Amino acid sequence: MQVTRHQIFQTSLISALTQGVYDDDMTLGELLGHGSFGLGTFNGLDGEMMILDGVCYRLRSDGAVTQPGLEEKTPYAVVTNFVPHITRQFTGPMTRDEFSAAVDEIQFSSNYMYALRVRGRFAWASARTVEQQRRPYRPMVEATENEDVVRLENFTGTVGGFRTPLYESGISVAGCHAHVINEDRTWGGHLVDFELVEATVELCLCTDLKLRLPLTPEFSQADLDRDFSEDIKKVEHQ
Repeated sequence: MQVTRHQIFQTSLISALTQGVYDDDMTLGELLGHGSFGLGTFNGLDGEMMILDGVCYRLRSDGAVTQPGLEEKTPYAVVTNFVPHITRQFTGPMTRDEFSAAVDEIQFSSNYMYALRVRGRFAWASARTVEQQRRPYRPMVEATENEDVVRLENFTGTVGGFRTPLYESGISVAGCHAHVINEDRTWGGHLVDFELVEATVELCLCTDLKLRLPLTPEFSQADLDRDFSEDIKKVEHQ
């Protein structure tokens, strides 16, 4: 395939988020100006964020799925304008590990970043959602250690996320970071596991990363000068 330039926009670092930097001044209105597809969270970890076709959804720990106002803010998010460079039909039953191996086979090169969109039927999927935090903020490993994992069976929905090379560890989530939402927009969260029945799988190959760092005291004073890979794995359940 012919590779063309395509940009991912990211605000803050996953390593900063793991250290409890949960507030910033970037609004959703500004974020959506950089991309119509993506994921992240909200200030104070007030829910998981999923952006599809320019619409932002908040997936809360109480099970609520809402569309937040454009004035709401995010401490960490990753977005792009999704263009499907690679499209395949997958037929299951297929576990998450089998799915991941199949996606490895169709991607152009593991040295690039990819936005991933999966639309189809699932035998089941399990997801978790962060619970809103109050100051003083705890590190994310502590804040997420008692999260409930909720399972939904036999549904149609969308998985959206990013596949990121290992060299970006600490900046982004190395590996696959994905959120899920059902077609009825009544359930969703951070994707933990699933079994796929059938789906359209699309990859958007990304060559450029525009990184915006917060100008907050919390970010400037955070201790980010170490390897956070183990913390990130615990938080992301990888």
